[in-house]
Amino acid sequence: MEAWLRNVCVVNEVGKVLAARSLPLKGLPALRTSFNGDALVCGSCAAPSSSSASAGVLRIECKESRIGKAPIDVPSGVTIQLEGQSLVVKGPLGELARSYPREVLLTREETGKIIVTRAVDTRKARQMHGLFRTLTDNMVVGVTKGFEKKLQLIGVGYRAALDGKDLTLNLGFSHQVRLPIPDGVNVKVEENTRLTISGRDKCAVGDFAAAIRKWRPPEPYKGKGIKYSDEVVRRKEGKVGKKK
Repeated sequence: MEAWLRNVCVVNEVGKVLAARSLPLKGLPALRTSFNGDALVCGSCAAPSSSSASAGVLRIECKESRIGKAPIDVPSGVTIQLEGQSLVVKGPLGELARSYPREVLLTREETGKIIVTRAVDTRKARQMHGLFRTLTDNMVVGVTKGFEKKLQLIGVGYRAALDGKDLTLNLGFSHQVRLPIPDGVNVKVEENTRLTISGRDKCAVGDFAAAIRKWRPPEPYKGKGIKYSDEVVRRKEGKVGKKK
């Protein structure tokens, strides 16, 4: 099986881009590469004959994640505490903390923006780059604006109510469904059939909304169940009698 270098930019000594595509390894001369942080420097004597590159040293630069390399803006009123691989974000809606794996590095610029980079260029680090940048941005957004999910109960006798720190649901069972509301999550009930789950932690808000929905997922025939407010349920045609 032929080996390929994928998602690379090949540039010459003066920085002119020669190719931005996948390259077969066997088409390149014997490579003596070294990693210098953001590029693989090739110590070969000439470029492959299939490309338009002239003889010289090739520098193969690895493309970064478009999401991961984007800086994170920190609005006014938000405090950032960065110690090693731990990050604490404080804002008007509360505080969030997260520990990062060794494959990911966090730095803060003089402008106040947070930069997420890869500590090593491995497959696992590339997978984590965009993920942890998004998680970090969610922390900043969560302590300033927060997140919310809206649910709707559809069905005869389906209703919801708050009982202290618990959410009670009548969903057609022989008993009530009682769900404890997690810390940091707020639940608002409107008209007994509309729920609004909000909080600063996007994961906690989404998990609790999914835990409510799983008790009665919307069925495709009459549309009964618990659905997200913006969810589209594909309806099916029921059985019909034989035509005479």
